[in-house]
Amino acid sequence: MHTWFITGGTPGGFGMAYADAALERGDNVVLTARRPKLLDDWADRHSDRVLVLPLDVTDAGQVRDAVRAAEERFGGIDVLVNNAGRGWYGSVEGMAEADVRRSFELNFFSVTEILRAVLPGMRARRSGWIVNMSSVAGLRGVPGFGYYSAAKFAVEGLTEALREEVAPFGIRVLAVEPGAFRTHAYTAFADESVSESVDAYLPFVESVRTSMVGQDGCQPGDPERGVRAVLDAMDREEPPRRIVLGAGGYEAVHEQLVGMVEELRAYEGASRGADFPSGE
Repeated sequence: MHTWFITGGTPGGFGMAYADAALERGDNVVLTARRPKLLDDWADRHSDRVLVLPLDVTDAGQVRDAVRAAEERFGGIDVLVNNAGRGWYGSVEGMAEADVRRSFELNFFSVTEILRAVLPGMRARRSGWIVNMSSVAGLRGVPGFGYYSAAKFAVEGLTEALREEVAPFGIRVLAVEPGAFRTHAYTAFADESVSESVDAYLPFVESVRTSMVGQDGCQPGDPERGVRAVLDAMDREEPPRRIVLGAGGYEAVHEQLVGMVEELRAYEGASRGADFPSGE
């Protein structure tokens, strides 16, 4: 029996889908949320196999307290799912500075804080799984979500380095890149007015908001199917380093990578010609 520590436990989202899948396997689950009361009914159905904790992942003290409570309750954390996060839309030039910083605090720095709290226990036991929920936007920048993309690109780079650093301790690391999934990720956009400091971008930013609100509840991705795909990948003898979720996400990432390879080859001469001549 393993113990899962999952952030971002919003009902109907990826966090809840991971929790349900882990319980189906007979594992224990620590599910965290900023509003844990929303999880009361769910927790009551699973008795002592579930621990719901209040957690603002941007609060380092709360992170340490939650990890300590999880370890005290179940003896250790075997699987960490860094799932908490959300997007803010706006232009790169005109997004409010406060929103830029909030985006990085939630989507990147909170990930590093949770990793640093959980890894000591995993290293001591010389085993563990870390699942970092990234995004297709972490592999392909999305106009209107430049800072969200930047934070997810940072998660991708962190995950690449972390994977090599913790491998000697028996810890495995997986990056997950969903496309558009039917969670509540877009719901907040309907209640938020556009905040853009550069008028020239207002029509574009308004169109981004309209598009996101229009897609809410119609996204093609199914979180439960997505999580099953992740767990199947984790169970393989040779797990992948990353997995893209959703047909649209796959097509977007494939197009991005093919384009990058083609451009790399087209400028191969320029790349190789930037070195000192051989022998110098």
